[in-house]
Amino acid sequence: MRFVWAVVAFVLATLLIGAGIAQRTIFKGPSAQQVAVTVEDPAPYLLVDGAVLREHTGQQTLLIRGEGDIFAAYGRTADLEAWLSDATYSSITPSADGGTVSKLVKPTADDAPADAGRNPSGSDLWLDSFSETDQLITDMQLPEGMSVLIAKDGTADAPDDIVVSWPLDDTTPWVGPLITAGIAVLLFGIVMYVLAIRHQRRGRGPRRKGPGPLPVTEAIDMQLEHAPDRGAIESPENDAPKAERRALSTRRRLLVLPAFGVAALLFAGCSSDSWPQLGEASPTPSPTQTVITPENQKPPAVTEAQASRILQNIAATLEEADTTLDIDLAGTRLEGAPLDARRTDYTLRTTLTDRALPATIPTDVVEVLLPQATDSWPRTVLALTKSKNDDTVPPVILTMTQEDPWAEYKVTNVAEMQASSQVPELAPAWLGTSLITENAAAFLELAPNELAAAFADVVDSAEKSPYYGLFDPVSITLATSITASRDAVVQALVDNGAATTSSAAFDIAPSAAPPVALATLDSGAIVAVSMIDSETIAPTSSDAVIKFGDNAEAKTLTGVEEAAKGVVTTYGLQLFFSVPAQGSTAQIRLLAVHQDILNVEVIK
Repeated sequence: MRFVWAVVAFVLATLLIGAGIAQRTIFKGPSAQQVAVTVEDPAPYLLVDGAVLREHTGQQTLLIRGEGDIFAAYGRTADLEAWLSDATYSSITPSADGGTVSKLVKPTADDAPADAGRNPSGSDLWLDSFSETDQLITDMQLPEGMSVLIAKDGTADAPDDIVVSWPLDDTTPWVGPLITAGIAVLLFGIVMYVLAIRHQRRGRGPRRKGPGPLPVTEAIDMQLEHAPDRGAIESPENDAPKAERRALSTRRRLLVLPAFGVAALLFAGCSSDSWPQLGEASPTPSPTQTVITPENQKPPAVTEAQASRILQNIAATLEEADTTLDIDLAGTRLEGAPLDARRTDYTLRTTLTDRALPATIPTDVVEVLLPQATDSWPRTVLALTKSKNDDTVPPVILTMTQEDPWAEYKVTNVAEMQASSQVPELAPAWLGTSLITENAAAFLELAPNELAAAFADVVDSAEKSPYYGLFDPVSITLATSITASRDAVVQALVDNGAATTSSAAFDIAPSAAPPVALATLDSGAIVAVSMIDSETIAPTSSDAVIKFGDNAEAKTLTGVEEAAKGVVTTYGLQLFFSVPAQGSTAQIRLLAVHQDILNVEVIK
């Protein structure tokens, strides 16, 4: 009976293990499903609607083949269409039968600056982009409202050998249990087989045969010969059965070893998807601040990853421009007061070679990101960045603006954060905020277009200014330091004996650049303004002249050693304030400040 159980176990084990192996081999289905994109009218740009990639669930894999450079980028569908509004491109949309439909789209923008052969590589508009040669494979997970742009260099036709694939669930969760059960049954069969053999051997005990027929009685010969000496008896014939039994036992043991070897190999080939995933723990969400999304909320101008990439590109461009003194290159990433300051610095460093380089924009950590929530242009983003490893580099706050879909982001205001400054409560980056215009500034304690003039009045009038009580102590300290620098200039004239032959005049006023204001969660705003602080020294006698002496900056910028009618030195101030809501008891707080020399001009 034990032999029967062993045979049944071996057969069942074979079936179980075979079924497990078959699931991983002949019965295993395809790992992905694919759709080939058909392009009927080739064009330099190819816009693949995100719905094509979302035709099936799961991660989307995009395979693009073609000769030469291949470029692909994804972003908001509306942004891609705006970028392509002045160009002819092929549009790929899903068809009813699960395939794709190709359509040639003509330019729709009448006033857009058409740029034939515009290379899409490097644009700030893309959420992410990829470049390869001859073949490009990338995985993505495009949500609703996203699409993909495919091109080469903007001149040659875009690649048309495109395949989109999605993974299929080809896991085999019962492979592990089937093979495990088969191994268990196999071991049971081996045990039963060994027990059967052992039982059979024990059942073969020594048996005695009955006596046979008696021989015929004969006469006994009494003459007996001496029996020969008996030596050692050797009987190899008797030893043969023992050797055979030992060989048989060895073979039986050897039969068991392959079984365990097969089991080990099968176990080694079983991955995690070969077992049922029971009781998987779902992630526990961490508590976050509740932010109610306003109705009809527009998307943020940039994502966090996109903003980080843009800032790194800006920093790299400025580093190159600062090294080569290329103001045109700097102008591709700066505008307004920051660009004016760079222009003066490059002029000075052409002559003053030992002059320090301008302060850089750290990009290691984007600590604060506040993008404008909009689907139109221009777009504005506020960011607070800092260095990760260099504590000597102060955190920097800046605003950057993109004028249209084809433009790059340019820094319009930048300043170093004050040590005691605290950024007000802001909306999360994924939500964005609104740009406060002149008409929407009524809810603030002070309108953005009045802020610079109010601070200038505090500098000029101190406590007599009606705005003095609106500003916090840090702002007052800055105003006091500006006043102290004026007093130092007047005192220098006295010390040099020129107080009776010359005079000094000072003025501080808002620059021509408009302020940038972004709303905060407490109904306030972060406002960036730029100001011009000017200092005029003129002789009061026709016999007197203003000598520059050791002032290397004045000599370099004017190209002369003295001025008969006087000289005007201008400085640029970039300031960031936190302005509270109207009716709040909080004061206007200074967050960041930066000062540069802009010009030294001889009075004609």
